[in-house]
Amino acid sequence: MYFVIIGAGECGVRAAFALRETGFDGDITILGAEQLLPYERPPLSKGGNPEPKAIRAATDYAAARIDLRLGVAVEAIHPTDRQVQIDGAVLTYDKLLMATGARARVEPAFAGCHTLRTSRDAAELMPRLAHGQRVGIIGAGFIGLELAATARTAGAEVSVFQVGPQVLARSVPRQIADLVAERHQAEGVRLHLDASVAAADATSITLANGERQTFDTVIAGIGSVPNVELAQRAGLRVENGVTVDHCLRTSDPHVFAAGDCCNFPWRSNRLRLESWRAAQDQGAHAAAGMLGADTAYDALPWFWSDQYDLTLQIAGLFDPGLPIHERRTEPSGRLIFQCGEDGGLAAAAGLGIGNALAKDFRVLEKLIERRIHVLPASISDPTVVLKNLLRAS
Repeated sequence: MYFVIIGAGECGVRAAFALRETGFDGDITILGAEQLLPYERPPLSKGGNPEPKAIRAATDYAAARIDLRLGVAVEAIHPTDRQVQIDGAVLTYDKLLMATGARARVEPAFAGCHTLRTSRDAAELMPRLAHGQRVGIIGAGFIGLELAATARTAGAEVSVFQVGPQVLARSVPRQIADLVAERHQAEGVRLHLDASVAAADATSITLANGERQTFDTVIAGIGSVPNVELAQRAGLRVENGVTVDHCLRTSDPHVFAAGDCCNFPWRSNRLRLESWRAAQDQGAHAAAGMLGADTAYDALPWFWSDQYDLTLQIAGLFDPGLPIHERRTEPSGRLIFQCGEDGGLAAAAGLGIGNALAKDFRVLEKLIERRIHVLPASISDPTVVLKNLLRAS
């Protein structure tokens, strides 16, 4: 048996090692477009070690008999023949996993702006976020705000432009988002909300009202685009990512997709997630599916972000039409949650200094995972020990 994995990021690497951990003894090849040993992407926006952090040591691949091929351009997938075409050669597979990830969204009007997606991007960008530099950031999502925090910590002057009235608008309710915005403003970030950017380049931003501001560096953090071109050319079903079923199988039974590039069913929704944990969970789940498992993917959507000394965690999916409840925490933190229409805990978000909220948040995660019905008043009451709610269930 010969399994091929396209994509040497968190998802593809996790899938390869999960195959070995579950006893697969056939051949495994990972095809990576970058020349670097597969590395972690979350640290790229934090401005720490300039050297990328490897997901696994080079010796681990050899020890697991995983053929890691780097700097490889995949030209085409031929599902009928079960073949992958690379650099003029052909690999024939029994099962194929597409873990092709996503790339930074680049709008024509923002040509020339910096983006952050790869280690190479980070190496070019981080020296520009130094003391005294003027940095303009378009977009107040995770990447934009993490870069803003990194730049301000280094002493740069930072302006962030967000098209709507709220930061992190697609990720968390306003109760948390406003606290994040307040912290950035307290740190000296010039936060421009409801600011429509008409055009931008490497050193300037022009607003819809004609106002033009100049900077030393301009960064566009306006989301991502899934890498689905190979799947499209291969005739696989694509809709906001490569469309997969509960096993992460594509419209071709021998081809799977996982990670940032796939659109998957989760409970009553279809999602495309970009997060470190989702990449790991889906990599392991796809590996099981490639080996014949028929279990539905049900891992809880989970995100985190570090900005200054704050840690933001989000579990589940908030519904803007349902009430938000709060559990009182220490003064510098906030913990909110939401119950679904069926009465089960559906989502939670926490913001606090470092790991201050970690224990309580982990309990809420477990309550959501187990779809436990709980009265909001029980969670809101700070005298209630959350672990007891788990035990009672």
